[in-house]
Amino acid sequence: MNDDIRIKDEFSPKDKKSPPAVNQTGQDSMAELSQYRENDSIANWPDPKPLPKIEPVTSFDETMLPETLRPWIVDIAERIQCPMDFPAIAAMVVLAGVVGRKIVIRPKRCDDWQVTPNLWGAVIGRPGTMKSSAIKEPLNVLNQLDEDAKKAFEREMKEAEAGRIIEKTRQDVLRKQLRNEIESEKDASRIARLLSESGVKSPHRRRYLVNDSTVEMLGEILRDNPQGLVVYRDELTGLFRSLDKPGQDTARAFILESWNGDNKFVYDRIGRGTIDIPASCLSMIGGIQPGPFLDYLRSAVRGGRGDDGLLQRLQLLIWPDIGPEWRNVDRFPDTGAKESALDVYLRLAQKPHQKDGSIPFLRFASDAQESFDDWREKLERRLRSGNEHPAIESHLAKYRSLIPTLALLVHLADSLTSPVSLCSLNKALSWGEYLESHLPRIYGALGTNGVTPANALASKLIEGKLEARFCLRDVYRKGWSGLSRDEAEASIEVLINHDWLAKMELDSRSGSVFKINPKIHEDRSH
Repeated sequence: MNDDIRIKDEFSPKDKKSPPAVNQTGQDSMAELSQYRENDSIANWPDPKPLPKIEPVTSFDETMLPETLRPWIVDIAERIQCPMDFPAIAAMVVLAGVVGRKIVIRPKRCDDWQVTPNLWGAVIGRPGTMKSSAIKEPLNVLNQLDEDAKKAFEREMKEAEAGRIIEKTRQDVLRKQLRNEIESEKDASRIARLLSESGVKSPHRRRYLVNDSTVEMLGEILRDNPQGLVVYRDELTGLFRSLDKPGQDTARAFILESWNGDNKFVYDRIGRGTIDIPASCLSMIGGIQPGPFLDYLRSAVRGGRGDDGLLQRLQLLIWPDIGPEWRNVDRFPDTGAKESALDVYLRLAQKPHQKDGSIPFLRFASDAQESFDDWREKLERRLRSGNEHPAIESHLAKYRSLIPTLALLVHLADSLTSPVSLCSLNKALSWGEYLESHLPRIYGALGTNGVTPANALASKLIEGKLEARFCLRDVYRKGWSGLSRDEAEASIEVLINHDWLAKMELDSRSGSVFKINPKIHEDRSH
């Protein structure tokens, strides 16, 4: 408002000239307006205020990790020279994938609400930040488990083939007996039942990791692996984009429901028949480059096809700082730490899955239950306050299951006795605070508050990429990343409020014309 008054005062009737009219194209008027630049006194402009910055994210604290995995993760980060966040996120998702539906947690003292400890995670980083290398180190655990399971499957297949040979001979004998019984007009029902019950079941290959699969094939793998598995994609936005394509509604619904870890899913396909999945349980991990991720996330935040909570299911979503320091670390991996970590995963992988469908569960210890109830009450009140952006609110709502999941996984990894201890819960709550610190950076970068686009536009102004007077379309038509029409509009509003720009109302197709505070250059010339 004050900016509008200031601009109008500069062209008040006492001046010798009136502001030029703007024609239909707006181009001539912009040229004429440039004449008035020499009449603009820098002294009449206020000092531009510093632009708001997104708060830096919380540094990763290694004490949040299970004690049995901590030395291993520290060693990976030091050798690769990457943020510890990268391998830590992957290690927790791998842990969730190994545990799956073998054991769950009931976060309430008496209620039967239970949480399956599967996790979705993603690490955001520019190319060259070593995120792929850091993620693959923990994933090697799943590769080893998969290789061991493959060898076991091949042995079982040979045994099954031998069993089929025996069974075929047995059936031949039974058929002869059945024929004799029928010819003798005797009751052949007993032999017929034996024939109907005969057969050798084919073994199912145990799977831990899936890299690239159609949703239909993924469903078949999950049918044979009810304890769950991990999906890894080097670039997760590729998976999300594929789910946006026409005709992928069922596939998208299947992926969404697999996040819960215990939903039954049935789909019918010609050729494949009916695929009946008793409980679809997926964990997910991958890397994401900032540009593609933010382009996709914009549609989710602003009501596009992705506005169904898919991205908010990435509970372990981080965008850590990449520090300027680097040193050459050339040493052998810490074998002791690696083997200790591997022992944890192998111990949990060998935990038997209940074939009768029942799933064992743990609850919190008394002191942990009290602490969790207190935290949950604060979360629920916050979610109902209406003070959060809808996208962030949706993300925080997933913490209801995230915190119990992390507490259970930490508890199991450290081989603590039941119930889930306060120590394990405190580690989970620290994870929650750490993860929440990344949300302003992630959603702020989308321009939900105009801060990040405003900084981007400010950089263009300082670089002289725009004329001293410009209109909105001069910004978004440049095609600059992160400055779409909506983002440009939000950015300009922020810059006006911080005295980087002033608005001059003109009646034209070009809309409002904005004037750059010349002091933004003056401040940087010293």
